[in-house]
Amino acid sequence: MAQKPMTKTQLVAALAEKTESDKASVNRMLDALTEVVTKEVADGGAVTLPGLGKFSCRERPARMVRNPATGEQMHKDADRVAKVTIAKALKDVINA
Repeated sequence: MAQKPMTKTQLVAALAEKTESDKASVNRMLDALTEVVTKEVADGGAVTLPGLGKFSCRERPARMVRNPATGEQMHKDADRVAKVTIAKALKDVINA
């Protein structure tokens, strides 16, 4: 059975304990990390977090899609989507 995902509060508390720092500074660092990664990916770049994975942005071409409720074919414009590639180290830990 799947566990509930860790909340930001729980993550901040765990990082503060692991690094022997206060929660306020860890919270600021986590917010800064989120901001940096978001900006870089939104600008078309990529960010690699060693041992975790790579965050990037990729282009999707215009295409025809189907509305599952009505079956109607519609045109969908080209867009960009975030992509996360999981690092081999994390995969190995999960599958150990």
